[in-house]
Amino acid sequence: MAIGHCKDVENGEIVINGLEDLEEPFIQKEGKVVSYQDEDDDQENNGGSVGMVFLSTFVAVCASFEFGSCVGYSAPTQSAVRDDLHLSLAEFSTFGSILTIGAMLGAITSGRIADIVGRKGAMRISACFCITGWLAVYFSNGSLLLDIGRFSTGYGIGVFSYVVPIFIAEIAPRNLRGLLTTLNQLLIVTGSSVAYIIGSIIPWRILALTGLVPCILLLVGLCFVPESPRWLAKVGLDKEFQVALRKLRGKDADITREAAEIQVYIHTLRSLPKASIRDLFKSKYIRSVIIGVSLMVLQQFVGINGIGFYTSETFAQAGLSSGKLGTILYACVQVPITVVGAFLMDKSGRRPLIMISAAGTFLGCFLAGTSFFLKGQNMFLDWVPVLAVGGILIYIAFFSIGFGAVPWVIMSEIFPINIKGVAGSLVVLVNWSGAWAVSYTFNFLMSWSSSGTFFIYSAFSVITVLFVAKFVPETKGKTLEQIQASINKS
Repeated sequence: MAIGHCKDVENGEIVINGLEDLEEPFIQKEGKVVSYQDEDDDQENNGGSVGMVFLSTFVAVCASFEFGSCVGYSAPTQSAVRDDLHLSLAEFSTFGSILTIGAMLGAITSGRIADIVGRKGAMRISACFCITGWLAVYFSNGSLLLDIGRFSTGYGIGVFSYVVPIFIAEIAPRNLRGLLTTLNQLLIVTGSSVAYIIGSIIPWRILALTGLVPCILLLVGLCFVPESPRWLAKVGLDKEFQVALRKLRGKDADITREAAEIQVYIHTLRSLPKASIRDLFKSKYIRSVIIGVSLMVLQQFVGINGIGFYTSETFAQAGLSSGKLGTILYACVQVPITVVGAFLMDKSGRRPLIMISAAGTFLGCFLAGTSFFLKGQNMFLDWVPVLAVGGILIYIAFFSIGFGAVPWVIMSEIFPINIKGVAGSLVVLVNWSGAWAVSYTFNFLMSWSSSGTFFIYSAFSVITVLFVAKFVPETKGKTLEQIQASINKS
């Protein structure tokens, strides 16, 4: 998906990259990238409490869970929705893929919304879009209302994709930011896995109603947590800024230094020149742009949103007695492997992890493609379901361990801070566009040739390995200047 882990190279803090067109976690001043919390971790929490930080994070990741629920909805419901509403293959493909169009628009507008109404306000607006969308899906009797509902939920999660990680990064103390921001991706995967599992048990209309639960928890929870102090300072609400920071750090915490650093950060941020899309094509940035965009294209064109959106039907076509069983297995693999990938991110390095991940997605797609080829030739029919299930489970395991997160990490590290906002906007747009293309064409490709579909995805996996080996630098442990030098060297 369009959201993954991002790690700032300067001080090893994990953040989640969204559409960062308004502000960055760090600023550059006099040749040094600084944070408003660069002091020792024990100083910033001296006498303080992190209880409100944890509560605020829990509330925010309800939106991450909602994100996953929306993404995972179509996989277990395809056959039931098509049968009940008499949808054609094209109509259901539109329903499945229109989520990504809504998310694309949500991601593009999310920065402005979060800047105007605040992080909490943006989450409330997003939750309302998702609630409206789920109710439209529940009450739909044809493709029109169904698509409107799916588009509405897509818009909501597009805004969530930016505002949730930004909110968490802005409220968390430095020593907890890595842990807390990682929860965003974990809850997205958990939400989709839960949708896969319970969607295999309950009717599709009831599954739509379960999507309301995290939205309601979010709306209620937002009444009890403070707004981002950083946003309050940015819009000039100084009194509210002090109150919010005090509430997050605890009544006995010394917030003087942190408050002063936030104010300095805001002042410096306002002095930075705005980069434009034209700046990305300058010779000193073009290689970074090519790497970032190419990784997002390859991430999508290995087929993740096609395979993920229509898992149950794919297993059924392979001859598995119950497509729902395969979907449950798929869901159970995602979460633990995503956790493993998060721990490997800094141990293995970016390039080895994504190359191993892409090699694994090649193997998974090749096995799945082989199973459909054997089915078409009426050969070794007993092995067809085994190869299909095994191939897809291998695929999602290897995708989750690296391909889902690493491109976003690399993207956050290869762009200098002065263009990171506009470059991030371009990359997010490319990613969601690729997600739409793959999710919309998947069913048509499967109708054309099931084996050919997976062989195409496996070919893109091979291209990824070759591209990373040739063009993508290792960014682990390097400064921004070192990364830029390695990218631009002849």
